[in-house]
Amino acid sequence: MTAITTGLEEEKPVQKSFNEVWVVCTGHALTHWYPATFYLLLPLIGNELGLNYSQIGAIIAFQYAAGAIANVPGGIFVDSFGRKGLLMAISLFWIGFPYLVMGFVHSYWLILTCAVMVGIGNNFWHPTAIPWLADRFPERKGLVMSFHAMGGNFGDAVAPLAVGFLLTMMSWRDVVIVNVIPGIIMSIAILLYVGRIHTKDKKAGKTEKDLLKGKALFSSFGALLKSRILVMVSLGSAFRALTQSALMTFLPLYLANAMGYSVFWVGMCMFAVQAAGFLAAPIAGHLSDKMGRRQIIMSSFTMTAVVLVAMIFTGGSQIFVLLIALLGFFLFSIRAVLQAWLLDATPKNMGGSAIGVMFGMQAVGQAVGPYCAGLLADRYGIMSAFYFLAGTIVIANLFVFFTPMKEETKG
Repeated sequence: MTAITTGLEEEKPVQKSFNEVWVVCTGHALTHWYPATFYLLLPLIGNELGLNYSQIGAIIAFQYAAGAIANVPGGIFVDSFGRKGLLMAISLFWIGFPYLVMGFVHSYWLILTCAVMVGIGNNFWHPTAIPWLADRFPERKGLVMSFHAMGGNFGDAVAPLAVGFLLTMMSWRDVVIVNVIPGIIMSIAILLYVGRIHTKDKKAGKTEKDLLKGKALFSSFGALLKSRILVMVSLGSAFRALTQSALMTFLPLYLANAMGYSVFWVGMCMFAVQAAGFLAAPIAGHLSDKMGRRQIIMSSFTMTAVVLVAMIFTGGSQIFVLLIALLGFFLFSIRAVLQAWLLDATPKNMGGSAIGVMFGMQAVGQAVGPYCAGLLADRYGIMSAFYFLAGTIVIANLFVFFTPMKEETKG
């Protein structure tokens, strides 16, 4: 029996309340809230400090690079640490606090340091929260993962509106001070709420027993990396993330430059993509619990490719705009189902490591996608970027197709 099959037959935890889902999802919304507000503050920070475009771009690059590097070791650490509520509270505070520090510094290098801290803190959240929720609700894993993803989407959508309103009344330095208050309050709420669940489970003897330490932890991680399901699902997720990041980069450029849309209407189209994905996420999650992960993921990826091809042939027309929302419905809703499928095949004491690997590979895809699409757009025109995206989502679908339903065991 390999480490990949260990723990799959563990006793299922008793679910007493769905409230813990809403608490964690609210925390997830705030982990996205802070980076989303930062994009709005960057022009103001750049103007005040006299930064050029490459220096501003480097701030974001450092943040993503730190996050990509932190994913795997962060996941391994999470699996060795029992108090998940404490980790989630620390992660949320760790994300918000560097932005508060930015409000008091006037050095570009200190801004970069704060960005690195945000990247590290943000990538402790997912390996902690996602496996914890999956363990609490094993029979509704896809639905719960979808609600968690919706929390992040909500933070991405609402934060710029709220901070934009605040910026009409105060400076950006005052805004980052005010903005940290919700994170502190939510950190305390998560620490108390999830901590109470941990204490209750500990008294019932349901915690700590599955934690791995030292050589056992690294041995299990080595076995995990041999899992075909982990590798194939993570690669499929990476190509999905590649497609999404390149789409979010070049769709606004196409709408503005090729179709002549104003900033307002470009924003409305991008909101339509996010809103469609937001609405579709719980549907996809619920259906994956009932019908199976592979079927829902492959159907979604196939329809994404079809919509992208349709957008290529309807470019410049109003139909193109209508297809944007349809694209978001299929592409943006499936992320949580991929996470649920990965955790289905992962021992629960290695869930953090598995999610860390997946998010690390996604980060690579997110970095590579826009650059490759940009090279094609420069050489062959911007529509070639959409051909590229149709191809990358087909590749993602192939990885899903060749993913085994169950992990093969030896011995």
